[in-house]
Amino acid sequence: MLRRQVAIWFRLIPLLPLLLCTACTHMAQDGWTGRDKAEHFVSSAAMAVAASAVADRQGASPARSRNIGLMFSVSLGALKETYDSRAAGSGWSWKDFAWDVAGAATGYTLYYISD
Repeated sequence: MLRRQVAIWFRLIPLLPLLLCTACTHMAQDGWTGRDKAEHFVSSAAMAVAASAVADRQGASPARSRNIGLMFSVSLGALKETYDSRAAGSGWSWKDFAWDVAGAATGYTLYYISD
């Protein structure tokens, strides 16, 4: 049990710099709803399903392929927000990122149900 917890923490360590530098330049001043949020949700769900399908076709186990899809989609959302946080961008938005994570989780679930 302890080895499993240590392994999980070692997987999370690379995310720490991203979380510490999320507002490197500025934060977005946005709301929780809107067309932008729907686009984040739908695109994250689609990316999670697509990446899960690719991993599945490459021979990954069903659980592993879903995890790959989830992490791929969340990573793309984090990269998008990092790109937005540059000086000329709209700013880092935790609300956009939350919709990205919700969409990725929905894609994960849809792929799980379809299996």
